[in-house]
Amino acid sequence: MLRKLGIVLLILCSFNAVAENLRVKKVDGQNDQLIFSVLELAMSKADNNAIFVQGNEAFNSVRASAEVEAKNLDVFWSGASPNYDANFLAVRIPVLKGLLGHRIFIIRAEDENKFAQINSFSDLTKFDAGQGTFWGDTKILKNAQIPTVTTIKYGNLFPMLEGGRFDYFPRAVHEPWVEVKSRPELNLVVEKNTMLIYPFAMYFYVHKDNQQLHDKIYKGFEMAINDGSFDELFFNNPMIKDVLSLANLSQRKVIRVDNPFMHPDTPNDRKEFWLDVENL
Repeated sequence: MLRKLGIVLLILCSFNAVAENLRVKKVDGQNDQLIFSVLELAMSKADNNAIFVQGNEAFNSVRASAEVEAKNLDVFWSGASPNYDANFLAVRIPVLKGLLGHRIFIIRAEDENKFAQINSFSDLTKFDAGQGTFWGDTKILKNAQIPTVTTIKYGNLFPMLEGGRFDYFPRAVHEPWVEVKSRPELNLVVEKNTMLIYPFAMYFYVHKDNQQLHDKIYKGFEMAINDGSFDELFFNNPMIKDVLSLANLSQRKVIRVDNPFMHPDTPNDRKEFWLDVENL
């Protein structure tokens, strides 16, 4: 009897040794939920004993990165930036297939006719964009000489836009309809004619000391891409399905700008990592 009990305890101890709690911020909203689902999928391929523990608070990537740096969280996700690339280990597979670099605009409803007249980069620079102060794409817009107004808090951008502090809020193509719909009290709409494109990726980041977790996420993510489960999750996500039916991407006037802040290790040659909007 004692021998059997010892075996059971050994098995339980072994399980506890391999089980891994992964701490993340509170997942808040459809966009976060999609990203978190990708992380869950990747980890399920590499380590099906991983257990996710969400925090009690939703916060921005600056706060999340600080929590990972302090080892209070294990993973955060954000648009790529030189600061994050230098201070954390980036899992260099674009979480959303590079959609962060395909931008359509939230504007005031009364400005639809003005934006319909945009045909070139020069036309676009006559309007002011609104962005988060520390967002990776803010540097891209400013580097391209696009007039940009910033604020620290994401939630402030919507009333600032309606109040005339700037003219448009460039959003990744999967974002603006949900954001406009959730703020019916504001007189905002999704602009119908233009798309701004630049190379940009969202990555999962982990602490510099956590190479093992980095490698697990990367391995699992690649496995999910290779076996088709990532595409199945991504293209069947209700938000993505709605966006691809609403965005009318092939009919939009495309304005392209450079992104000089992309890390040299960006996997531009891995076409399977990126969305090809011309072949949807």
